[in-house]
Amino acid sequence: MSARPDSGEAYLLYHSIGQYPGKEADLAREMSQFARIWSAPDDGQWGEVLAKRARFLSLWEQLIKAPLGSMTTTESVTSGLMSVIGALPRAALEGKTVLVAEDGFPSLHFLLSGLQARYGFTLKTVPLRQGAHWVEDEDILSEWNEDVGVALLTWISSTSSHRNDIPALVAHGRQMGSVIGVDITQGAGLLPYDVSAPEVDFLISTSLKWLCGTPGAGVIYMRPELTGQCTPDLRGWFSQANPFSWALDQFSFAPDARRFDSGTPACVPALASLPALDWRMAQEDAPYIAHNRTLTETLCAGLMDMGLTLASPADPDQRGGSLMVSLPAEQDGQAVVAELRRRGIYMDHRGQILRMSPGVLTTVEGVDYTLEALRQILG
Repeated sequence: MSARPDSGEAYLLYHSIGQYPGKEADLAREMSQFARIWSAPDDGQWGEVLAKRARFLSLWEQLIKAPLGSMTTTESVTSGLMSVIGALPRAALEGKTVLVAEDGFPSLHFLLSGLQARYGFTLKTVPLRQGAHWVEDEDILSEWNEDVGVALLTWISSTSSHRNDIPALVAHGRQMGSVIGVDITQGAGLLPYDVSAPEVDFLISTSLKWLCGTPGAGVIYMRPELTGQCTPDLRGWFSQANPFSWALDQFSFAPDARRFDSGTPACVPALASLPALDWRMAQEDAPYIAHNRTLTETLCAGLMDMGLTLASPADPDQRGGSLMVSLPAEQDGQAVVAELRRRGIYMDHRGQILRMSPGVLTTVEGVDYTLEALRQILG
């Protein structure tokens, strides 16, 4: 067995929590600065903290090429979707179908399933084909008719890394007259994404994973032309253009994405994720993506050489930055992951599916060490 790799070289969990060089020091510095600001016996706290939250949103707008003022923060992709559903024009929901695919993030399905009766829509889930690991684009298209008021697309599946053809799906959705949303969580920060190419109506994501941020730093994007038609159920003093307008009979929504705010915003996750976003925005896209592609192709070749079955598309142009593989039936996924952890290798599993995602800290040597370990563990 090769020598145990240095810390991070065999870290393959970028689909969960991303890491980058100097992250601990950056995060500690930002949190120390927050502690200083928030603990000062003066009146400067909110001015500084809200300015940092605004910069967090500005970096996100740059990342996905969103117009100024079209984004706000949320705790998670699930809470973000709740805010959107509770705000959309009722004509998009009542008596309509909300379309999702079975390989989307389960938490969003749980939410939508529970909201059907309240908002008067029917949830339609496009199923996986027998034995398949992802839902084919053509199956989504076949279920997408003029009854679909809202379609929630998953750019990249968290269970297979399959990448949907968003332009083709959006083009069809426009013909159907649907409101189109997209969850970009599993690709944000690794692969380029532009909310205007093609133009979508709303977007939800998080600052975890490839963006290397912290929990709680979710985001909502709403197309500006649709924002004015939205009346969020979840609202509060920060939903207004002027949060200090406290006349009870004169509430009015802000004209931009601020209307999706509610009470006092939870700023700490945004501040804690700022160093990671700053770091990512300073990286050149081409070498950043190429590093991931080189390592995933090495993994792919090695895993197939072991006779394992891919649970991701073999074509790198059809997947995100992760690679999934099916373990033999006699292998226990939890036991395999535990043994890999003992050897300094970090990935996870969903049942018999191993999920691995190499990022900036991962090295060629770390991937070779991982493949060697898997050959030994799997016999």
